Amino acid sequence: MRLVMNEPVATMDRPYTRRWSALLVLCLSLLIIVMANTALTVAAPDMTQDLGLSSADLQWVIDGYTVPYAALMLLLGAIGDKYSRRGALILGLVVFGGGAVAGSLVDSSTGVIAARAVMGVGAAMIMPATLSLLAATFPRAERAKAIVLWTATAGLAIAAGPLVAGALLRNHGWSSTFLINVPVAAVAIVGALVLVPPSKADHHSRIDYVGGLLSVIWVGALVYMIIEGPHFGWGAKAVTAAVVAGVALVAFIGWELRHPRPVLDVRRFTNRRFAGSNLAVALFFLAVFGAFYYLTQHLQFVLGYDALETGVRMLPLAAAVFVGSALTGYLTPRIGMKITVTAGMVGGTAALALLTRVDAASTYGDFVLPLVILGLAIGLALSPCTDAIMGAFPESELGVGGAVNDTSLELGGSLGIAILGSVLAGSYSSHLSDAASGTKLPGNALATAQDSVGAGYVVAQRIGEQAHKLAERAAGATDPQQAAQLKAQAAQLADGARQMTRAVGSSFADAVAHTSVVGAVILGVGTVLVAVLLPRKGKAAAGPGAPEDDTEQRPAGELAANKG
Repeated sequence: MRLVMNEPVATMDRPYTRRWSALLVLCLSLLIIVMANTALTVAAPDMTQDLGLSSADLQWVIDGYTVPYAALMLLLGAIGDKYSRRGALILGLVVFGGGAVAGSLVDSSTGVIAARAVMGVGAAMIMPATLSLLAATFPRAERAKAIVLWTATAGLAIAAGPLVAGALLRNHGWSSTFLINVPVAAVAIVGALVLVPPSKADHHSRIDYVGGLLSVIWVGALVYMIIEGPHFGWGAKAVTAAVVAGVALVAFIGWELRHPRPVLDVRRFTNRRFAGSNLAVALFFLAVFGAFYYLTQHLQFVLGYDALETGVRMLPLAAAVFVGSALTGYLTPRIGMKITVTAGMVGGTAALALLTRVDAASTYGDFVLPLVILGLAIGLALSPCTDAIMGAFPESELGVGGAVNDTSLELGGSLGIAILGSVLAGSYSSHLSDAASGTKLPGNALATAQDSVGAGYVVAQRIGEQAHKLAERAAGATDPQQAAQLKAQAAQLADGARQMTRAVGSSFADAVAHTSVVGAVILGVGTVLVAVLLPRKGKAAAGPGAPEDDTEQRPAGELAANKG
C-alpha cells in the first residue's frame, strides 16, 4: 500500500474505498478551526488576568481570528480549485498550527492578536478545502450523508471547545488551549496525505484576482465594522469600514457581472434555493453564536460553574446536533428540503423563545430544553442548506462553493455576537443601573460594574474585601466607640456586597431574557423569508445552475477531480 495517496478519484473505476476514513480527516480539520473560537470563550478570563487585557484587547484577541478567516475564504477557495485542494488543506493546517505555537509563546495582547490572525489565515484555507474535498471524493448518492457528518462535526465543535479548554485549564495555563491544536493539526496533515485523494479542477481558467481582492476588501471591512461599531462605538473607524465595505461590495458585484470568468458568479443568488440556503446558514449561526456568547457567560458567572463544568453542560447541544443531523438524512429525501429547513428554523426560534423565561432564580435545568431544541434545529437545517449550496457549483468551483457556504456561516456568527452582544451589554447596563440604585455605590464603581457581568462580580468582590478589612480593624481596635463604628461600616459594606452580587446576577439574567427576545424575533422573521425563498419539493428553481428538485441536485464533484 502506498504511503501517500496520489490517485485522483476521477481516475478510479469505482468509488474510493477509503472515502469514509478520508471524511474523518476532513472532519478533524474542521473540528479544530471551529473549536479555536469556542475554546477561547472559557480561556478568556485566565488570559485577561495573566496578560492584563483591556476589554478592547480581549475583543480583538477573539475577533483577530475572524476578520482574515472570513475575508480570505473566497479567494483562497478559488486558488485551491485551480492548484490543489488537498494542498490548500495541508498548507492551511501548517499555517494554523504555526499560529497556535506562536500564540502559546507570546506574552502581550499584540502578540496574541497577531497569532490569532495567522490562525485565521490558516482557517481560511482549511474551511473551504474540507467541503470541496468532500464533494470531490464522494459520489453524489452519498454526498448528502457525508455533509450530515460534516455539519454534525461543526455542532460538536461548538460545544466541545469549552469542554476541552475547561479540562486543560484545570491543570494548565491558557497557552495550553493554543498548543492542543498542534498535535491535532499534525495528525490531520498525515491523514490528508495518506487518506485524502488529491483534487483540483479539470479545466480551470485564469483566476479572477481582481474580483478576489474586492471580495477580501468588502468582507473584511464588513466584519471589521460589525466588530468595531457595536463594541467600541460608531466612530471614525467603524464608519470608514462601513463606507469601504459598501463601495467594495458594489464594485465587486459590478466587476463579477462583467467578467467572463468571475471568481463568484453573483447571478447564482437569483436562484431561490441557493439564496435561501445561504440566508438560512447566516441566520442560524447568527442565533447560535449569539446565544452561545451569552449562555456560556451565564453558566460561568451567574451560576458559578468553572470552565470544565460549563463545557460539560453544553454537551446536550452537541448530542442533539447529531440526532438532528440523523433526522435530516431521513426526512429531507421524503418531505423535501423546504419543510426540513423551515422546521429546523422554527425549532431554533422556539429555543430562543424559551430562553426569554430566564430570570434570577433560573438553574441549569432551565437551560437544558432550549439547548436540546437548538441542537436538533442545527442538525435539521444546516445539512440540507450546505448540500444545496455545494450542489449549485460545478466541479471546477467546489472550493468557491465551500467558501460561499463558510462565508455565510462566518458573517452570520459575527453578526450574532455583534448584534446580540450589543443588545446584551446595553440591557445588562440598564438593568444594573436600576437594580444597584439602593447599594450607594460611587459612580465610578457602578460604571465599572456596568462594563460586563464579570466586572460586576469583581466590583462586588472588592466591596466584600473592604468589608472584611474593616471587620479586622474593628476586631483589633482598642477604642470601643471606634470599634463599633468600624463594625457598623463593615456590616454596611458587607450588605452592599451581597446586594451588588444579587443585582449583577439578576441584571444579567434579565439581559439574557431580553436578548433572547431580540434573537427570536430576528430568527423568526428570517424563517418566514427562507420559507418563501426555498422552492417546494419537485419544483424547479429559477436561476443559473438550478437543480431540478429538492433531492436531485446537479452533481458537483463527479464531473472530474483530476490531479492536484
